[in-house]
Amino acid sequence: MNALVIEHLSKAYDKFRLEDINLTLPAGCIMGLIGENGAGKSTLIRLILGAAIKDGGAVSVLGYPNSAPQVKEEIGFVADEQVFPDRLTPLQLGKVMNGIYQSWQPETYRRFLNRFSLPPTQEIRKFSRGMGMKLGLAVALSHAPRLLILDEATSGLDPVAREDILDLLYEFTRDPDHSVLISSHIVSDLEKLCDYIAFLKNGRLMLCEEKDRLSEEYGLIRLSESELSALDPAAVVHKKVTPYGCEALVKRALLPRGIKASPIEIEELFVAMAKEETV
Repeated sequence: MNALVIEHLSKAYDKFRLEDINLTLPAGCIMGLIGENGAGKSTLIRLILGAAIKDGGAVSVLGYPNSAPQVKEEIGFVADEQVFPDRLTPLQLGKVMNGIYQSWQPETYRRFLNRFSLPPTQEIRKFSRGMGMKLGLAVALSHAPRLLILDEATSGLDPVAREDILDLLYEFTRDPDHSVLISSHIVSDLEKLCDYIAFLKNGRLMLCEEKDRLSEEYGLIRLSESELSALDPAAVVHKKVTPYGCEALVKRALLPRGIKASPIEIEELFVAMAKEETV
């Protein structure tokens, strides 16, 4: 079963349009959602959660339309800023969540509070950003979700806190019925963590591929301008001209025989595609 299927999804605002998005997240996998600020990552997540009304297309979660009542129980969501009532303590928050989720697991929640060293009787408003993120994860994981969605949940955290969260996501997906969709500006985290990468640019999905296939499909070459201009234009995704020649992101399958491309990291690919130009 697929954890998430999006088909021809679209949403228009006055100055922005998310256009014809199609992607599939298989169960048991982690997908990283990358893109510049304003690319549409948060809009896409809001549409998945049903927090925004789509103009067209369909979203299904674990085989159900995302509007189905049972989907609320199946998704755990962590935002970049937590919106819990800040005068509550974690223990009081747990009682609130017990009334919201039918599948709420108080013992699981207490274990996460202990694991994250979160003071159960301290008001949430006194928590640091990292503590707030960990509280959000504790809540998200304590009602037995099968799909975990994180929207920039690791941004602004110190390396130790980020590593704690990444370790937890690894643990979560050891169960083949569990899946994760995570958006982040920290591409190095996604490169370590994810099975799939989806790249949004100006409301369009530029690619959605298995991470390991990206290094097979794309590469870097260094040639003179004249040598580069002789290539099939469709092979060149992005080029950078320097006093020493040209560096280009290319599609390996469209290169002539004899020209070999160097491996490319996900962050290099993201930066190059974000600067993509017609050549």
